[in-house]
Amino acid sequence: MKSLRVGILQLSKTPDITENQNRLAEEIRRLVKAEKPQLIVNQELHDSLYFCQTESVDCCNLASPIPSDTTDFYSALAKELDVVIVTSLFERRAAGLYHNTAVVFERDGSIAGIYRKMHIPDDPAYYEKFYFTPGDIGFEPIDTSVGRLGVLVCWDQWYPEAARIMALRGAQLLIYPTAIGWESTDSPEEKSRQLGAWTIVQRAHAVANGLPVITVNRVGHEPDPSGATNGITFWGNSFVAGPQGELLYQAPADTEAVAAVDIDMERSEQVRRWWPFLRDRRIDAYSPIVKRYLD
Repeated sequence: MKSLRVGILQLSKTPDITENQNRLAEEIRRLVKAEKPQLIVNQELHDSLYFCQTESVDCCNLASPIPSDTTDFYSALAKELDVVIVTSLFERRAAGLYHNTAVVFERDGSIAGIYRKMHIPDDPAYYEKFYFTPGDIGFEPIDTSVGRLGVLVCWDQWYPEAARIMALRGAQLLIYPTAIGWESTDSPEEKSRQLGAWTIVQRAHAVANGLPVITVNRVGHEPDPSGATNGITFWGNSFVAGPQGELLYQAPADTEAVAAVDIDMERSEQVRRWWPFLRDRRIDAYSPIVKRYLD
């Protein structure tokens, strides 16, 4: 495939799961009708509000097994529209055992593969360790009719090791469904630093691996149900970068965005010829990287 058209959906959410699913489906239908994307990428945990702002066992009721009515919904949508869809779901694997899981649906509605989020944060308003067991299926790309997708999730985006392993296993794209934003007490300068670092680190993954990167974030303010904080203002800025880190598209910080972006899938080959980082890796000298810290 020489060119791939990717659809991205940066949306705000409500407490109503059915409403969120139906709206998302309608936005995808409109996008496919107007722009004919072959791949759709959604934001992290798109069926609900970002419930990890608090620690509540009741929120575990939001989780669904794979397969379930939830996966059936997105399976039918992928088949209806003849597109590959990357979703981000709260997976119930067993009683008391849950994952933050990306599920990729093939054009015929089948599940092409899943990725369970490996790096789990535990920060104020991002209490994900309370809910999610770290992934146990590793960094394995998912083969689809539009290419081999290196799907990772949010906090994974800060780790170059995750992107590198996906690249070494033949991923043709790096994809990050995301939920990240600002706390109201952060200064404007700190907000700027956080957003800049978030963008830079992912564009660096594109450069270091010679691969396009697709990042789709939430947008809008979501209150903290506990009242302990002023909630999170998700900073949007979903973007697509080429294999030299060049920005092909960037969404606004404060409004919803639905867009289609064309990616030259042959460009990575040429970029890796110009910048042969994989060729020049000193794999004989990298064993210390598997240590937690080198005292």
